[in-house]
Amino acid sequence: MADRTSPRIADAPEGNARSWFRRSAGDSRDVVPADRAVVVRLVAGSALMLFLELALIRWLGANVVHLSYFSNFVLLGSFLGIGLGFLIARKSWSILPAAPVILAILVIGVYLEPVTIDRAGDQIIYFTSLETSGPPAWAVLPLIFILVAAVLAGPAEVVGRCFSKLTPLTAYRWDLVGSVIGIASFTALSFVRAPSVVWGLVVAIGFVALIRRWPRILAVVAGGGMVAILLVETLTSGVSWSPYYKVTTEENYNADGSLNWVNIAVNGVPHQLMRDANLKLEEESQYGLPYERSPGNPLGNVLIIGAGSGSDVAIALSKGAQHIDAVDIDPRILQIGAEQNPNQPYSDSRVTRYVNDGRAFLQTTDTKYDLILFALPDSLALVTGASQIRLESFLFTEQALASAREHLTEQGTFAMYNYYREDWLIDRLAGTAQAAFGHAPCVDKVGAGQAVVTASLDEANQACGTPWVPAGAVIAPATDDRPFLYYQGGAIPPIYLWTLAGVLLLSLIGVRALGGPLRTMRPYADLFFMGAAFLLLETKNIATFALLFGTTWVVNALVFGGVLIIVLAAVETTRRLRTPPLPVVYGAIAAALAVAYLVQPDWLLSWPFVPRLIGAVLLAFVPIYLANIAFAKRFGATEDPADAPSAFGINLLGAMLGGCLEYFALLTGYRNLLIVVAVLYGLAFLLTPKRGLVTV
Repeated sequence: MADRTSPRIADAPEGNARSWFRRSAGDSRDVVPADRAVVVRLVAGSALMLFLELALIRWLGANVVHLSYFSNFVLLGSFLGIGLGFLIARKSWSILPAAPVILAILVIGVYLEPVTIDRAGDQIIYFTSLETSGPPAWAVLPLIFILVAAVLAGPAEVVGRCFSKLTPLTAYRWDLVGSVIGIASFTALSFVRAPSVVWGLVVAIGFVALIRRWPRILAVVAGGGMVAILLVETLTSGVSWSPYYKVTTEENYNADGSLNWVNIAVNGVPHQLMRDANLKLEEESQYGLPYERSPGNPLGNVLIIGAGSGSDVAIALSKGAQHIDAVDIDPRILQIGAEQNPNQPYSDSRVTRYVNDGRAFLQTTDTKYDLILFALPDSLALVTGASQIRLESFLFTEQALASAREHLTEQGTFAMYNYYREDWLIDRLAGTAQAAFGHAPCVDKVGAGQAVVTASLDEANQACGTPWVPAGAVIAPATDDRPFLYYQGGAIPPIYLWTLAGVLLLSLIGVRALGGPLRTMRPYADLFFMGAAFLLLETKNIATFALLFGTTWVVNALVFGGVLIIVLAAVETTRRLRTPPLPVVYGAIAAALAVAYLVQPDWLLSWPFVPRLIGAVLLAFVPIYLANIAFAKRFGATEDPADAPSAFGINLLGAMLGGCLEYFALLTGYRNLLIVVAVLYGLAFLLTPKRGLVTV
């Protein structure tokens, strides 16, 4: 991988490549002491680069409606921008002064001209009834991709220029340190739920600090404009931020001044409506059906996953629940429910709140429940910008429902309800419940696309109105390996394919323009496949950790930080120790991938937390560690450092391909992505120049 998670040959000093590699990787006595000012600037640029990337993923996903379903395009744009910034660092001109101006234009334009990405069709489910506004997706996504790349190229250029003043792996070490600082800073702000104006202020200060002489005035003006817009957003009544969403509340009061209802929207989409529990039961029959379909249920212990603002909790209390464990992944929405729900369910002594991923809670609790409810847990965002995992993806797999069954008492009942939109999705969920419980569930369709699926541990305890009759062929249940509940199957949806083709084309044009003729990159074809393999491996590991530890933002931050730390460890190993020949390292990569393939993540789910964490870290990070050692050794075999831009460009294109290949998990499942990763590394090994295999 050629960005912040890979050594860079592009910064090798002029001279014999073998002596350069010996100084930078094999003999610490020859390393030139780092200039402190350069190191400080390098760390600052790298930290800004990572912070800005994460901020753009969050903010754009919150303000371009439905972009949160495509946030990996923002990640890919960031990735391309970082690579192009390194290529620009070898030019006499600079994009850095323009970067804050472009960022201000992007932020102001998005805020003043809202856009809704088209989500028509039933191949991929979107939980919203909003009408599309603004330009079509095929125009919006590439435009955002280009602007994000242009913005990230600025701080990346700073890092690239610093690389040329330090020995390569020394520079790379400090690049990684800055990256960790950037991730840690954004994570800390997410923890305290800092608003967007704070993110913008940090970025604006970062650009002003990095830009020198008179262009700094442009950075001040552009940063001021951006911060002003974000301040307006922050001061807008009802706007707040959770680690997942931009949350907006709208209140409605009765004539006597009492609260009537509170509408909660996230990322611009209506999400939850808080109102009196009795009114909800009267007007929306789905809320009462789980209790009607399980008559005689003692309701001694109830688990509600997706408790959110508390309406489902209030209804369960009104039905006589003696104790409720209320679980929701979003702390801000739970807080809104505690403060504003008319029934004040979270103030009841019978209710215990948990901020956690629903599947992770099921895996870690030993409690048995008389009723388990999946109460409208629907996704309006991907877990990260690097995967197609949604916040609730692992909650609706066959294994997840089996886990719910295991947590039921003898008289226990499981139920889930939502506005599912499509009959095939309702039938798929019913089929999943049938597979998990061993008998047909009760299925109540109470509106257009609205349904309740109820299954008791003992079928005799179910009281179905009418038998479930599927509307058509029932799609097989989603699994932990293929947790794509809302994907009907067949070909990858065209909107993804066309947009990915545009991403790759724009990347090719950008690398060709700044890196030179593509034919000069042929000697580095192995680097193309190494870049693709690394990014695909990283994406697969994100999905694995989401399954094993939950889809929470904390887990996501730890995975990204962990990758950087492991890469840093690989760099330090290469700098300080004599490592095995490249064929041996490739053999170790193959062995590590084979072990990761054979050991299925499901096997680790039953382990206690500490052994599960150790196992997951070994399976995920050993291949990453070995891959980065291979990178450093391969770069050291480059004969002519003047060819560095070509080597960097083709590696960058490979990494972009790896990001796009992640979509094939829809067809192959995540486990089989390891086969693709192994094939890519195999091609990299076969295409490594023979001299490179001998000399490193």
